[in-house]
Amino acid sequence: MIAAVWRSFGWAFDGIGYAWRTQLNFRIHATIASVVVVAALWLRVPPRDWAVLALTIGVVFALELLNTAIEALVDLVSPEPHHLARIAKDAAAGAVMIAAISAVFVGIFILGPPLWLRLTLGM
Repeated sequence: MIAAVWRSFGWAFDGIGYAWRTQLNFRIHATIASVVVVAALWLRVPPRDWAVLALTIGVVFALELLNTAIEALVDLVSPEPHHLARIAKDAAAGAVMIAAISAVFVGIFILGPPLWLRLTLGM
C-alpha cells in the first residue's frame, strides 16, 4: 500500500519533470511564481494573502499540466491535423491563459498596495 503511494508520487513528479523539460510556458510560470514569492516575502504579506497566492500559483501550474496532458493525448489519438484536435488543444491553452491573466490580477491586488507603499515611503 505505502509502496503504491510512493510510486504514484514518483509518476506525478515524472509528469511535472516532463512539463518542465518540454513546456516553455511551464518554465515561464515557474519563473514568475518565484518572483511573486520573493516579492511577497520582501513585502511581508499576511497569511491570508499567502494562501490566495499559493492557491493561484497552484491553479496555474495544475492547468498548465492538464494542458500538457491534453496536448499529448490529442497527439496520440490524432497524429494527423484535425479540426476537433485543434479545438481541444486551443481550449486547453485558453484555460491556462485565463488562469494566468487572473493570477496577474491577484498579484496586483495583493502585492500592489504594499509595493506602492514601499516605493513611495522608501524601503
